[in-house]
Amino acid sequence: MSPWRRGGLSARELGVRVWAEISADEVLDRAAALSYYFLFALFPALLFLTTLIGLLPFPGLMDRLLAYADRMLPADAMSLLRTILAQVVGGAGGGLLSVGAAGALWGASRAIRSIVTALNVVYDVTTPRPWWRRQLVSLVLTVTFSLFTLAALLLVIFGERIGRTLADRAGLGGLFTATWSVLHWVAIAVFVLTALDLVYWLAPAVRARWHWLTPGSAFALATWLLTSLGLRLYVTHVGSYNATYGSIGGVILLLLWLYLGGVALLVGAEINAVIARAEAERRPPH
Repeated sequence: MSPWRRGGLSARELGVRVWAEISADEVLDRAAALSYYFLFALFPALLFLTTLIGLLPFPGLMDRLLAYADRMLPADAMSLLRTILAQVVGGAGGGLLSVGAAGALWGASRAIRSIVTALNVVYDVTTPRPWWRRQLVSLVLTVTFSLFTLAALLLVIFGERIGRTLADRAGLGGLFTATWSVLHWVAIAVFVLTALDLVYWLAPAVRARWHWLTPGSAFALATWLLTSLGLRLYVTHVGSYNATYGSIGGVILLLLWLYLGGVALLVGAEINAVIARAEAERRPPH
């Protein structure tokens, strides 16, 4: 059965069950734990990405990527990211790429293991996987999630240039270029949604059928984008974190942004888990 049929539940019934599960599984507290590990994974990953992009024969690529991030993050949090990244890159030695890669892999795998633990709670797993299998699943998820994320980032950076190159070589007109300027953002969303659905499918220790574009992954992506935009608008036009937190306002904002991402991820998992349980309830007994 397609997950979009909601297991036979109405939208209201689904919402009521998901809300009850959010409270029962302590999703908000678990999202706070995820934000802690996300923060540890963020800077090594940025360091590795900065070095990797620096090896490419295209000047100013990292600045373009940070400009896109500028549209999502509040100004104080973005300023903090730029400052710390500049300090880390400036103080690193010749082994920057290998050190960044090792740090990014360790941080990402630790974040993935915390996601696995949280999703086992969401799916009411009572018998977790053996130790060796947990490590294997974490490694597979870390590598595949990183690849999909890197592909999405490359499309963010090179998307318009790829469209212009294809149009020039194939003799296509401006209509293709204009269409591609929209389609490459669709492709970015496809990569991100696929990465999310892989996490929802592989992370919990339950048997489940693979579905692409589940209600949970769609909710997680849409909610993360909307909350990021809402946080930026709130800080810009309403809130004043500097007045409350002083010089650590940027740190607070960055942690809050990561926390909202963790909430979106876990609530998306709750939606898929509730639908899966509703489908199981509808199956006739063997």
